[in-house]
Amino acid sequence: MDKHYLTPLFTPESIVVFAGSPDSSEGQSAHALALHQALQAQRFSGSLRFLDIQSTGTLADLAQARADLAIIALPPQDIAAALEVAGRITCRAALVISSGVSTEQAAALKKIARREGMLLLGPNSLGFQRPGLQLNASATGPLAQAGSLALVSQSGALTASMLDWARSNAVGFSSVVSLGPNTGVDIAQVLDFLANDAQTQSIIVYLEGIGNARRFMSALRSAANAKPVVILKAGRKPAGNAAAQTHSGAIVGSDDVFDSALRRAGAVRVRSFVELFSAAKCLASRYRPVGRRLAIVTNGGGPGVLAADWINEIGLELGRLSADSAAALKPLLPELASLSDLIDLSEDAEGPHYQAAIEAAGRDKQIDGVLAIYSPKLGADTTAVARALAQMKRGLSKPLLACWMGDASVGAARSTLNEASIPSFRTPEAAVGAFGNIASFYQNQLLLQQTPAPLSTLAKPDIEAARLVIEGVLSERRKVLTEIESKTLLSAFHIPVTHTILARSANEAMMIATQLGYPVALKIDSPDITHKSDVQGVMLNLQHGAAVKDGYTDMMERVARLAPQARINGVTVQKMAAAKRGREIYIGLVTDDPFGPVIVFGAGGTMIELLNDRAMELPPLNRYLAHRLIERSRVAETLGDWRGASAVDMDALEQVLLRVSEMVCELPQLREMDINPIIVDEFGAVAVDARIVIDGASVAVVSSAGPGSQQYAHLAILPYPARHAQVWPMRGGGEYTLRPIRPDDAQMLQQLVHSLSAESRYFRFVSSMTELPPAMLARFSLIDYDREMALVAVSKQRSLDANGEAQETERIIGVSRYITNPDQSSCEFSLVVADDFSGKGLGSRLMESIMDVAREKGLSEIEGLVLAKNPGMLKLMKSLGFSIKPFAEDPDFKWVTHAL
Repeated sequence: MDKHYLTPLFTPESIVVFAGSPDSSEGQSAHALALHQALQAQRFSGSLRFLDIQSTGTLADLAQARADLAIIALPPQDIAAALEVAGRITCRAALVISSGVSTEQAAALKKIARREGMLLLGPNSLGFQRPGLQLNASATGPLAQAGSLALVSQSGALTASMLDWARSNAVGFSSVVSLGPNTGVDIAQVLDFLANDAQTQSIIVYLEGIGNARRFMSALRSAANAKPVVILKAGRKPAGNAAAQTHSGAIVGSDDVFDSALRRAGAVRVRSFVELFSAAKCLASRYRPVGRRLAIVTNGGGPGVLAADWINEIGLELGRLSADSAAALKPLLPELASLSDLIDLSEDAEGPHYQAAIEAAGRDKQIDGVLAIYSPKLGADTTAVARALAQMKRGLSKPLLACWMGDASVGAARSTLNEASIPSFRTPEAAVGAFGNIASFYQNQLLLQQTPAPLSTLAKPDIEAARLVIEGVLSERRKVLTEIESKTLLSAFHIPVTHTILARSANEAMMIATQLGYPVALKIDSPDITHKSDVQGVMLNLQHGAAVKDGYTDMMERVARLAPQARINGVTVQKMAAAKRGREIYIGLVTDDPFGPVIVFGAGGTMIELLNDRAMELPPLNRYLAHRLIERSRVAETLGDWRGASAVDMDALEQVLLRVSEMVCELPQLREMDINPIIVDEFGAVAVDARIVIDGASVAVVSSAGPGSQQYAHLAILPYPARHAQVWPMRGGGEYTLRPIRPDDAQMLQQLVHSLSAESRYFRFVSSMTELPPAMLARFSLIDYDREMALVAVSKQRSLDANGEAQETERIIGVSRYITNPDQSSCEFSLVVADDFSGKGLGSRLMESIMDVAREKGLSEIEGLVLAKNPGMLKLMKSLGFSIKPFAEDPDFKWVTHAL
């Protein structure tokens, strides 16, 4: 049961092929011919049988052809029949290699696969390769060299090109998967498989589109948490939506949102095919995420300076040797060598000099990676220097990249570097960019670890009042809220706003202004006017009653002339914000297809679209994410002490972002929002104006969700399910907290495994391992709450620190977990309890609680395997009402099930 559900597809033990006769090419498609050639070019380790749907014999004959995987490469009109036959012989997965299959035909094939309980990769796929299994089930050319890099591509042409490039660059693959449009098994499922595949150390993806944003983000976060993921996306769309009713909607493009989504998922995005190749070189060398300090070792000042310029251009840091390292290295180098910034070895440098310099950089704690640049000199042996790098590469713990300048004279040297798995580039800029991708992955991992709850720890908002306002607007068949209605929503979530009152006459405006106190601002109030300034509908700093009366009259006349079709409710009167040196900020919301709501932050005011300052993040937010969001904006530079103005109250600004995140999570009707401007200074932040667009129609980024997650079906990232946290009494005294696991629980989870007896570890993992491997630890602690759940029992314990002072620490003393099965109606569970807490009712409580969560999710059955030699667990299962039966596939286990 530890096998991934896609194992029959990607790791089959037996295969049947429907692609015509392998002995005759007559009447076969190009795909069928390519498949026959691919399958027969090497010996597959499992069983392989060819069937012809036109001449296959009796059902008894078919029964003998039972297999894990059916591969179909037939004309479109014959595919359905072959898929039916595959179902009859109980194939567990099917691969359809084809092109030109329509959306309607694809839907019919998926229906057959669902009815027969088969996984379906395709149609319109070119298949897959698994070099480690000697399996080439594709029409993409010869089998790739085995390696640790996985390639997933939604373009067959790009897949073939990438494989052709890899053959001449010594890049090997663990898996190559071609996904066409309308495929049954989608990119999210393939990523989930690769995240759990021990042969895959890193993943590159070519992406053209996604269907289910929640499932894609979940699988991508899971994969990126365990191994580096680099993505090239086609179809970038420019910003600018003519139909947008807010500034945010006008300046945010879908490509910006995709960037934000990938960053939040912990993946790295590249912008070109060349960058994807560069990333593949680095990942194939098994370089892990590192910091941003890159040292340059060169024999020529010009190329070194070009590399340093590009380091600054893309936001990296030039790695410099410490004074001690430089002093120790200097005697080993040519006389003209310079170590001030670049490690310039001079044109007299040879292999030993490069070795000494790179070894010094490898030991220096101020350096995260090394780029060796070599410019060929007359009479010099370029290959000898490359061999020197190859000899020392294994002993280097940091990424080593190479750039051999030139062409004809350095070909042999580049071959030497490729054979040693040292990424080699033709230009300094390409090499620096490749290192930047590695560094970006390290930075994005910090975002990946964030799993905020939908509501922050701030004062609870008045969600019901906000919903009543929205219901009132929708009942009037309106979608655009007035300024007062918008500010009412903000106030319900405790976002400070300027006091605003609607006046319907000049006299009423004067009286309101007098009560509020001068100076005041007047603004036109109309559901049909998106930007008030465009129709001269804003007047500021009015100092007395006469100015207010005249201003009201003038404004109504101007707006009626400039926007004759607009409905006018009146003019709002509000007291001017008192901040003299405040900064104008805007916080907005846009709704993206397919990622749903996105929070936007940047410089505000009337020139917002001209400034085009936008940083964005997917909700929900926490303090860390809010802080990083602010940092990524251009206006962030002005928020500290700036040109005589004191630093703004960052805590207040972050609180506004957290409140907006709460609004987005709890109010799925929100479509667009502008809070512009927000005036922020050293004393706080206040929203001066706001405009909100809503829609009663539900927007879901997940195609199906159980009752427990339906509330947040509009979010691409499911919030931390804090509602499941409970405090329970411990049998024998004390108490413990039962709550969903968080990514920062990883260390405590590892400590729990360390503390278990050898017998308890074997009962849980059916293994003698003493600790969780890094990939498994990451997989167990950062989970997808939408398709799985892990509840941890946490006990607080008091102890003394090194100074003898009392301290309180937390310890995980038990974990229950379920993972939804591919049928989406049942789940598999696991349970472990610390040895020193057994017999205290912890196991029962953990199981009952995880069953409650699964039941709330809409699952109908929970099941699992228990070792027959684990009497304590079997006793617990019986007491909870589980059915206990022998497990047909292995007599050492019992199969336990319970209806939910």
